[in-house]
Amino acid sequence: MRKEVSYSDINSFLVLVEEGSFTRAAEKLMCSRSQVSKQLSQLESSLGISLLVRTTRTQHLTPAGEAFFERCKQAYAGIDQAISRAIESATELSGEIKINCVGGYIGENIIGPLVADFMRIHPDINIVLDFSSKRVDLVSGEFDFVFRMGELVDSALIARRLTELTMGTYASPDYICKYGKPDTPKDLDNHKCITGSMRSWTFVHAHDRNQQEVSVNGDLECKNGRIMVYSALRGNGIIRVPEIYCSQELREGKLVSVFEHWHPKRIPLYLVYLQDKHQPTRISAFKDFVLNNFASYLA
Repeated sequence: MRKEVSYSDINSFLVLVEEGSFTRAAEKLMCSRSQVSKQLSQLESSLGISLLVRTTRTQHLTPAGEAFFERCKQAYAGIDQAISRAIESATELSGEIKINCVGGYIGENIIGPLVADFMRIHPDINIVLDFSSKRVDLVSGEFDFVFRMGELVDSALIARRLTELTMGTYASPDYICKYGKPDTPKDLDNHKCITGSMRSWTFVHAHDRNQQEVSVNGDLECKNGRIMVYSALRGNGIIRVPEIYCSQELREGKLVSVFEHWHPKRIPLYLVYLQDKHQPTRISAFKDFVLNNFASYLA
């Protein structure tokens, strides 16, 4: 059975050979001459071979010692190179950043331009931008950042709130003319609704803060906000989406608010990433860029 070899003993042996004497090796290693001699003896005992022939005036490597020295020297050089590359990758603004984001208006009109501006400032950084609503495991390393709407519960992650989105319930004038306008959220039972992933909608009264939660149904279920707005514009039903999704259509009167006093709760938008004290510079640079500039992309 092979004996355990001390890497400290190997390092002492390398220094001894490079310095050419026990005295100079001890000075470089900041230890006693006897300690260097002891470590050499331990290393030879562990390996079961003689590495160095010592006389009162000279020392030279044995053939086995010379071969061992050359291999260890190459191995340590490789370790030094690996350390240097690790430090460089952590400090240089280059490499890849993988981002997952909700699609539709948020992804295309806000996150897309934000990422493009970041890349213009840092041209050596590559971005992988994925628009999907699948459940993402940041711990696995599949993505570095996730933009997510709604409350989050995973305590292993850091979630920085970027904004709160004002939600609204909207329909086209043609739909209102054809099917009428509901007075309260409970009246949605008798209406066509265009839904996303949630078929349970909660509303809060603007004055008395009472809440109503209703289950809605319709002919279209879609997780893309743009498609929901397009469908509502064509009179296919009532939508509940962030106001920013259809602000232009509201200004132009192509969509109108369904309720005057009942409003959905505001929804937070987060930047989510792993808690890591040793983030590469490119990761911290993107995080800081988002946190410092996100509000300007909402205008």
